Amino acid sequence: MRQEWIDRPEGGTRLGYKLISGFALAFGRTAARIALYPITLYFLIRRGPERRASREYLRQITGRNASLWQVAQHIHCFAAVTLDRVFLLSERFKRFDVRTFGLDQLRQAWAQGRGVLLLGSHLGSFDALRVLADFRSDIKLRVVIDIEQNRKLSDVLNALNPKLAQSVINARQEGTTTALTIKEALDEKSLVTLLADRARPGNQVMTADFLGRPAPFPTAPWQLAAALKVPIVLCFGLYRGGNRYDLHFETFAEQLKLERAQRHAELQQTIQRFADRVAHHARSAPYNWSNFYDFWRAPDVDDSQTPAPAGSDAAARDPGRGARR
Repeated sequence: MRQEWIDRPEGGTRLGYKLISGFALAFGRTAARIALYPITLYFLIRRGPERRASREYLRQITGRNASLWQVAQHIHCFAAVTLDRVFLLSERFKRFDVRTFGLDQLRQAWAQGRGVLLLGSHLGSFDALRVLADFRSDIKLRVVIDIEQNRKLSDVLNALNPKLAQSVINARQEGTTTALTIKEALDEKSLVTLLADRARPGNQVMTADFLGRPAPFPTAPWQLAAALKVPIVLCFGLYRGGNRYDLHFETFAEQLKLERAQRHAELQQTIQRFADRVAHHARSAPYNWSNFYDFWRAPDVDDSQTPAPAGSDAAARDPGRGARR
């Protein structure tokens, strides 16, 4: 449980990922989902840290000890969402029943002409946002992810849609470069998606109440958001079973302001608001959680309670580099 999430070995091989994705595209989603059962069994038996992390999370969200069956359901949900990435990234949206909530809020934010920062978490499917292309073909979607984490899976998925892969902003590159790339994308009126719930070792964090316990959340995404001065919309792509996904959009701020005199208190309040919304949606779809590590334990950090000013070099150095399952 004490091993950092970033140190966990990838759960499959490049050949295995290719075989599953090729089978899925050739024979369809229903046939491919049969493979999820042995995959779930493998993780249940062989991946002790993930199994224990699942138990701890489920105990926290339900208030009682989780059974092995509940842990299996949790792992199976994660496997199902991962499989669906094959179809979502290859733009086979018609296979899914996608329902949207709060789309008008997203449209209003985008209509301001400054681009929109979409902040989410490791809850459900971020790739479900790809269906936005069905609503507005002129919207550009840029995704900030750490492509080095789960490199084998990333390579296989990127091969499904090389053009889409080019739109990814690699969070593993030097932080200032990442921040500048995000700003350029926003200047082009793009929707830029960033996951804001997972801190890497060395990240500055602040603790917020999450499901009844203090948990560390990275400060960098919020410092960056304040420096960029663009609308912030929260987004959650929740898997509801079968072929259904629910996309939720919530305006978080027209423009995030962190006043210098009250910066620490305002940043703490901002992160708590975010944690509360993640908890709200986690309760509505508990098996969607894909942080399979001890989420409540603080990573190794320096000066965790003294975040750098928004717009500073420290704020740009790590704009959410943990945005990867």
